[in-house]
Amino acid sequence: MLSILYHEGPSTEGIFRRSGSAKTCKELKEKLDSGAEVDLACESIFVTASLFKDFLRNIPGSILSSQLCDKWVSVMDQGNNEEKIKSIQRLIEQLPRANVVLLRYLFGVLHGIEMRSEENQMNAFNLAICIAPSLLWPPVSSTPDVESEFTKKISSLVQFLTENCCRIFGEEITSLFGEI
Repeated sequence: MLSILYHEGPSTEGIFRRSGSAKTCKELKEKLDSGAEVDLACESIFVTASLFKDFLRNIPGSILSSQLCDKWVSVMDQGNNEEKIKSIQRLIEQLPRANVVLLRYLFGVLHGIEMRSEENQMNAFNLAICIAPSLLWPPVSSTPDVESEFTKKISSLVQFLTENCCRIFGEEITSLFGEI
């Protein structure tokens, strides 16, 4: 999924913003959940993006870990960019290894898409708006106002992560999938 998004996403206008066919997504999700072989290369890139966001939303406790929610939310309130990056790196060290690996690949994809934002209209801000709600959510439900403020903070965090992913995850993040 990520490889397809990495290779096709940068040249696709509105990737992660436009939804794939709900019916196709549901059918493919059922196939994937049952362990059946699915050739996503034959599907719309928007279906693949929708399936991937759904996958992220279904990670128990979220990929960024709801247990660390307050710490993630407070990162953007810290001083300069260096302090934010160091705080993010400390938080990443507290995540399970599988989450860290997936995050590296995810931000490798987002970085590739952002690098061609003039073509695809998906800069770091737009990507963050579309992806952030799938990466972290509060451990308990709250009022709509609190959830709206939370979403803004997480979107700001995801935008920062996307813009600084090479410094956070290492320069090799740009070559995880080979050349575009």
